[in-house]
Amino acid sequence: MELPVIHLPDIQANLPEIPITLTRVGVTDVKKLVEVARKDKRPIVLVSIFDIFVDLPSNRKGANLSRNFEAIDEVLEEMIASPVYEIEDLCGEVAKRLIDRHEYALNAEVRMKSEYVLKRETPSTKIKCQEVVNIFAEAKAIRGKNLTIRKLVGAEVLGITACPCAQEIMRDKAKKELRNLGVESDIIRKFLGKVPMPTHNQRGRGIISIEVHDSHFVSLEKIIEIIENSMSSQMFELLKRSDEAAIVERAHQNPKFVEDCVRTMAQKIVNEFPELPDDSVIIIKQINEESIHRHNAFAERKSTLGELRQEIKSIV
Repeated sequence: MELPVIHLPDIQANLPEIPITLTRVGVTDVKKLVEVARKDKRPIVLVSIFDIFVDLPSNRKGANLSRNFEAIDEVLEEMIASPVYEIEDLCGEVAKRLIDRHEYALNAEVRMKSEYVLKRETPSTKIKCQEVVNIFAEAKAIRGKNLTIRKLVGAEVLGITACPCAQEIMRDKAKKELRNLGVESDIIRKFLGKVPMPTHNQRGRGIISIEVHDSHFVSLEKIIEIIENSMSSQMFELLKRSDEAAIVERAHQNPKFVEDCVRTMAQKIVNEFPELPDDSVIIIKQINEESIHRHNAFAERKSTLGELRQEIKSIV
């Protein structure tokens, strides 16, 4: 004997008491295990957190949230058979499925963030170690005559910054003390050229995100490298004494304000991504956690890649 099919009411499809459109409705902090393929290498396994949204029209009481979980699980299962190589492509595919499943939605948005482990080598002793950076990706699917996909990828990397202002003060003090000791000016100049003066330094956080059309590729490894090389020095979890000396010397020979870090990242983006179109959206941030102040220093630049290219071209 067959059991009767029970049709449950779709409460979400009812008209709301206050019929206004909502920009985002969905789920946040969804944890998933993501396997990202790499050519000729072992895949990277990430514990990732997703935020998944669609817009909601004024004539619907609610969104069918279970469809968000169905869309992401479906894509993750398909990755086993047909691997995904970039996290922003994964987000883009989920966004497409959301538009398909939520027939009432005009926009779908997927955000993903993970910790990414990099292999590094210390500067002096060449000990192999691991460093952790935060990576993130987003994708937006917009329903229209043709489905439009915009995707974003980025990273947040820790490093060291040394303050140029305090260093110049200490450099001037060293000059005066050496003169008082009878040291010749030529020797003072050579000494100060070899030995960097002390200054306060701090942990810096560099952040870059690049948003492009679906057809363009952005190297996440290149973004991470740009951030690492735009501060006074990289940071390492494991350091022997000679490594510590090398890091301190490197940082103090390359002092940078928070503004310098952002401008350096901007120039490197222009140099390293010549293939990206002018309408790519670039966001660059630097946060320095000050060591002698209670506050943090902050700088940011948001623009299209075309605007950055024009500004930097006019400087050269």
